[in-house]
Amino acid sequence: MEEVRVRFAPSPTGYLHIGGARTALFNWLFARHNRGKLVLRIEDTDSNRMKEDSVAQILGSLRWLGVDWDEGPEKGGDYGPYYQSQRQEFYTAAAKALVEEGKAYYCFCSEEELAAEREVRRREGLPLLYSGKCRSLAASEVRGRLEQGLKPVIRLKVPECDRILVKDMIRGTVSFPRDQFDDFIIVKSNGLPAYNFACVVDDHAMRISHVIRAEEHLPNTPKQQLIYEALAYEIPQFAHLSMILAPDRSKLSKRHGATSVSEFKEMGCLPEAVANYLTLLGWSPAEEQGEIISPAEVVPSFSLEKVSKTAAIYDLQKLFWLNGRYITDCDLEKLALQAVPFLLEEGILSPFEAEQNHGYILSVLRTVRDRVKTLKELAEASRYFFRDIEGYEEKGKEKYFGRPGAADLLAQGRERLAEVEVFTAENTERAYRDLIAELAIKGGQLIHPTRLALTGRTVSPGLFEVMGVLGRERCLDRLEQAVKFTRLYNAEKKET
Repeated sequence: MEEVRVRFAPSPTGYLHIGGARTALFNWLFARHNRGKLVLRIEDTDSNRMKEDSVAQILGSLRWLGVDWDEGPEKGGDYGPYYQSQRQEFYTAAAKALVEEGKAYYCFCSEEELAAEREVRRREGLPLLYSGKCRSLAASEVRGRLEQGLKPVIRLKVPECDRILVKDMIRGTVSFPRDQFDDFIIVKSNGLPAYNFACVVDDHAMRISHVIRAEEHLPNTPKQQLIYEALAYEIPQFAHLSMILAPDRSKLSKRHGATSVSEFKEMGCLPEAVANYLTLLGWSPAEEQGEIISPAEVVPSFSLEKVSKTAAIYDLQKLFWLNGRYITDCDLEKLALQAVPFLLEEGILSPFEAEQNHGYILSVLRTVRDRVKTLKELAEASRYFFRDIEGYEEKGKEKYFGRPGAADLLAQGRERLAEVEVFTAENTERAYRDLIAELAIKGGQLIHPTRLALTGRTVSPGLFEVMGVLGRERCLDRLEQAVKFTRLYNAEKKET
C-alpha cells in the first residue's frame, strides 16, 4: 500500500482560525490512523497579506493543540523547503515545461484590455471569462514581446470538454460545467505562481497522497485537477470538510465570539478540551465512546467516511461545557501549571507566592474547579483564597448582614470555630451544626452570612470546605471583620 501522506498548508496571514485548526487536526487524525505522515507547509507567496509573527503563532497554536507534524518547519524532511517562498525553482521549471509542451502560453493582455473584454461580455450576457486571444500568438511574436521587456502572465490551456468531474472522499463525485472555466493564470506577471499552480506542484513534489481541506477549496479543485493532468502528475485523493457556521447558520465571524486558537488559550481553555471540541465539529464518535474523547482515543476509529457532509455549527457553550469537564477531571499538578499563569496575570498571586505556596494552591484549585468553565473563571473564583476581602456583594449585605441579630450570630460562629482544635472541613462543619442545633435556627441563617463574611460572595464552594482551605487564622480574622462591618452597617441603617 502506498504511504499515506497528508499536508496542512496555512497562509501566514493571521492567527490559526478554528476552521484551520480543525483541518490540521483531521489531517493529523487521518495520518496517525493510517500510520502515515503529516507535512506542514507554509504558503507564504502572498507577501502583501503576510503578518510578521503569523508563522510563529500558527506553529505555537498547533503545538498547544497537540498536533505534531512529521515534516516541515522546525522538523525538516526529504521534500523541502517547506516554505513556498523558497520553492520558486519548482514552479518556474513546471511552468516552463507546460509552455514548451504547448499546454500553457504567455498572455500579454493588459488590465485595461481585460476589463474592456469583460465589459463586452457583460453587455452580451456571457460569462465573464477570458477569451483566449493570446492562445494563438505566433512564437516569433511571443519572442518579440518578451525581448521588449513585457511581463506576461502564463495561462493554462484548458481543454474542451462537457464537464469536469472531481472525486471527493466525503462528497462523492462533484460535477463542474466546463463553461465555468477560462484559460486561467498559473503564473503571475511578477513570476510568482498562482495559488492553484503552487499547490499542485508542491503536493506532487512532496508526494501528498490525500488532500484534506475545507469545503471553501472545493471550487479550486477542478482547476488543480486540470493542472495535474497537464503536468502528467498522479492526482491525489481529495476530501473537503464541511463548513463551520455560526449558531444562526451565517458565516462565522468575530461577532460570534472567539474564533482563533490563541483566543481560546487566552480565555482559559485547556488544549485537550479545544481538541476534543474540534474533533466533534463534523465527526461523530461511536455511541459507546461518548463526547469526552481525546484525539489519541479517536485515532483508531477515525475515517473520512464518518465525516459529515453538512455544515458544523459553532457553539461556544458546548466548548465551555467540555472545558469545565476537563478542568474538573484534570490532574491537579497539570492543572496548576496551566492555572497559575492566570492567577499571576490577574494579580491574585505574586511570583514568590506561586513558588512558595504550591500545596495551598493545589488545595484551592481542588476546591473551586468543579464550579468553573475556564481558567479565567478559575482565577476569579480563587481570588478570596489569596487576597483579603475588600468588600461584600451588594445583594448579600442587606439579605444576610442586614437581618436582626446577624452580627451576634457571626460572633457566636467565630467563637465556636475558635474552639476547633484540628481545623478541617469535617470538624468545622460539626462545630457549626452543633451551634445551629443549640440555637434552634435554620442552618442557612448562620451559613449564608458566614459565607459572605469569608468570601465576600453569596455563592461559593461548600462553606466548610472553604473553611478548611482558608484555615483558622483567615477564618477568624474575616469573621471578626464581618462582625464589625455588620454592626456598623445596621447602625447606619437605623440613622437613615
